[in-house]
Amino acid sequence: MCRFLDGLAGHRPAHHAVIAAAEGLSLRAYLVRLAETMLTPAERAERAEKALAALEKWNGYAPTAAQQQDLDSELDRRPAQVTGR
Repeated sequence: MCRFLDGLAGHRPAHHAVIAAAEGLSLRAYLVRLAETMLTPAERAERAEKALAALEKWNGYAPTAAQQQDLDSELDRRPAQVTGR
């Protein structure tokens, strides 16, 4: 669970406590349940590989490494633009 809590650095603990209370859970139980829904970097990479393989099989989509980097940059840029970062 420590890995998960490290990822919550930008969140307010009180926010999670309010959500936990609204769901009838202790903060600890809520955080444990939330942590169980998070994927590790390795799990995310595995899912991404499977998704790319399925897309290539389905419609021939096979981006180059440079195209993938461009897409990743675009996906990073959009939320940053909205949040003003």
